Amino acid sequence: MVKIKGICNILEGLKPAMLMVFVQIAYAAVNVLYKLAINDGMSMRVATAYRLTFAAAFTIPLALIYDRKKRPKITWRVLSMAFLSGLFGGSLSLNLYSEGLALTSATFMLAMLNLIPGITYIMAISSGFEKLNLGVVEGKAKVIGTIIGIGGAMLLTFFKGIEIDIWSSKINLMHPHHSQNGHTRSKMFGISCAIASCCSFSLWFIIQAKMNEEYPSHHSTSALMSTMGATQAIVLALCVDRDWSQWKLGYNIRLLTVAYSGIVTSGIVIIVTAWCIKMRGPLFASIFNPLQLLLVAVAAYLMLDEKLYLGSVLGAVLIVCGLYAVLWGKGKEMKKKTQSVPFENEGIRSSVVVSSY
Repeated sequence: MVKIKGICNILEGLKPAMLMVFVQIAYAAVNVLYKLAINDGMSMRVATAYRLTFAAAFTIPLALIYDRKKRPKITWRVLSMAFLSGLFGGSLSLNLYSEGLALTSATFMLAMLNLIPGITYIMAISSGFEKLNLGVVEGKAKVIGTIIGIGGAMLLTFFKGIEIDIWSSKINLMHPHHSQNGHTRSKMFGISCAIASCCSFSLWFIIQAKMNEEYPSHHSTSALMSTMGATQAIVLALCVDRDWSQWKLGYNIRLLTVAYSGIVTSGIVIIVTAWCIKMRGPLFASIFNPLQLLLVAVAAYLMLDEKLYLGSVLGAVLIVCGLYAVLWGKGKEMKKKTQSVPFENEGIRSSVVVSSY
């Protein structure tokens, strides 16, 4: 009886770690599904519209249930911030991300996402949310980490190196007629979209920090953001994609992609991540982020016929090292400022960095 109780206690202690592994697997899967949907010819603007619609349909009932007794009054200022949150954290960032994914590779896009903490740090300094604090070790760590991450991104972008071939028996789920995406001109546009997507999402953190102070009901905030983002994405898709066949969803990879990305990654995973942060803190969730990059790199190599190059591996390693340096510096600051910076808000900011897509 004592032994069973001890095993239960061990499993209970491992629950946050197991859930965060599940989170990274879920996010890795959505990147593979997106690539397959792109290969199937699906418009990513339509996919984004559907994804945010599914997310809104999932989060609105949660907001009505959990915030029914404690929801603050919705003002025009809150609605305007929700509009900007939906734009920079939803419709714009996801459309740019999916466009970059279509023109580059899943591994490249995911590696670039690890730049978001560094870009957010630069924007936070510019907007007055952060200070350089070069006189202390944590301030130096954040600056050095940001520089390392940017250097890794440049290496990933401009240096290819030798091809790394580790497994000969691979399953190629991609159709060969989409190889034109690899042209240099298209790839450079995809890289621009990747950087713009990171900047858009980083700007969202600044807006979200203001919104958390103005409207501290997180279920309702998520519902407002998803609804605004879905509306914007639908309007954009309707203006650009007037071929109604793009909007038809059958029992195929397109339906699976939009339903999974909307309900699982923009719904369930956010709740699971929030619970893990509540139990272990934001830095605990952050340390699992590179696992997603590894999973996507392996899956893309084995199933999507993506090539692995020395430059890609070295660049990804530098970006992850820069990410950890920034997170370590932020963690040291949080310990010093727990009395002045609300832990919950910090957790939200850090959690979304790890679980943006």
